[in-house]
Amino acid sequence: MSHSDIESGRIDTTRRKRMSGFSMIELIVVCVVLAILTAISIPYIYNFQKLYKTEDQAIKMMDLMREAAQLALTKRRTITVVINVSNPSAPVISLTDNSGATDVLAKTIPLEPFKEVRMDVAPLGIAVPTPPNYTLAPFATNGGVWVLNFRSDGSVVNAAGIVPVSGTLLLWPPKVVPYSPSNLEPRSSPEVRAITVFGGSGAIRYWKHNGTAFVASQ
Repeated sequence: MSHSDIESGRIDTTRRKRMSGFSMIELIVVCVVLAILTAISIPYIYNFQKLYKTEDQAIKMMDLMREAAQLALTKRRTITVVINVSNPSAPVISLTDNSGATDVLAKTIPLEPFKEVRMDVAPLGIAVPTPPNYTLAPFATNGGVWVLNFRSDGSVVNAAGIVPVSGTLLLWPPKVVPYSPSNLEPRSSPEVRAITVFGGSGAIRYWKHNGTAFVASQ
């Protein structure tokens, strides 16, 4: 056998090894490593999501309010936003078009249950943002339902359509799990968020708590 034949045989053997793929042991090792990395990362991902649930919900609610305000201005009719937290396990926010003979429910968005994000009362030790003419939204006096009627003139009025609505809605994660209505301690004050609405102009302001006080965000 010539030298060239030997070299050719070596090349063919190497090529076959490369084309044979991974061995079973190698595949098992890769799967084990992926499983370990997944097991380590899942708790971090879950905790990260929990940390930003109040912020995500506040932004979601503000987006719907601003959509209602824009529709009221462009379509020249009243658009109603209802925040219903009467069922702590399944609170919702909805948008209704009041232009016709009957109201038309245009959109309903599910919100986080109270075990994740509370909105019914202020958390313990957190002072409500106090810009001029703002007060805490009176959920308790209206059965857990907050009605905002956005009118074509830019104002926001109550369910009767007369009195301008100015209020503050606080969103915060409860510390106690499972959720306990009597415990008002937040899990972490920097996770607390607030939305303020000024009825006279329809202005909406977003607040973040920095651990000491609320700071206007957007």
